[in-house]
Parts: sequence; structure tokens; C-alpha cells
Amino acid sequence: MSDDELEALKRKRLHELQRRIVLSEEKKEPVDVHKVLDSVFRGRSWEVFNTANSQYPSEMAEIEHQLVSLISEGKLKEIDGEQLFALLRKVGLRVSLNTGIKIVSHGKTQSLSEKIKESET
Repeated sequence: MSDDELEALKRKRLHELQRRIVLSEEKKEPVDVHKVLDSVFRGRSWEVFNTANSQYPSEMAEIEHQLVSLISEGKLKEIDGEQLFALLRKVGLRVSLNTGIKIVSHGKTQSLSEKIKESET
């Protein structure tokens, strides 16, 4: 086999590999971020995530990207609301969540303030 034939084979093989790469990239479906996150979010994770997203949209876009990367690499299996809240605190995002204390008494749910008003009368 001469050098010219060897070079021709190399070019042909290189062309074939490039064609395969292009075909494999075309076949990749776009990742549904919501489904990926939903597979690991537990408890109140979506509540924390959506609240943080409304308060810090640009920062949460990067965090969302990083979470999806960790999930796809298999490094993140599960995260609940408290863990996500702590993670956001560690990266410097002070997420303000609506909180309240509810009391169930005699089959009726009341807020703490309603219960105190009721007991004062």
C-alpha cells in the first residue's frame, strides 16, 4: 500500500467519523429540564425553586443548569425543599418564603393568629 492510498483511507475514515458525529448530534433530543428536575425533587422543592426563581431569575437559570448537569451525571439523586433552601443560602441567595403556623383543632384548621384571637374571647 502506497502513502497516497494510506492518506486516502485516512481521509475517508476521518470523513466517516465526522459524518457520524454530525448524525449523533442531530439525533440528540433537547433535554426537558422540568422532567429532569422533577425526577429528583421531593417534598417542597418545587415551591422553594419557583419562589427563588421569581426572586432571582438570572441566578436561578445558572443554578438550574448546574442541577441538571449533576443529575445527568448521576451525582444528584434526590433533593428536598429544605436541602434546596440550604443550598441556595450557601450560594448567597436569601430566598424569602411564605411561612405560617396552622393549628388543627376539632377538625378545623386555623392560623395561629386566629387561634389566639379565638382563645381571647
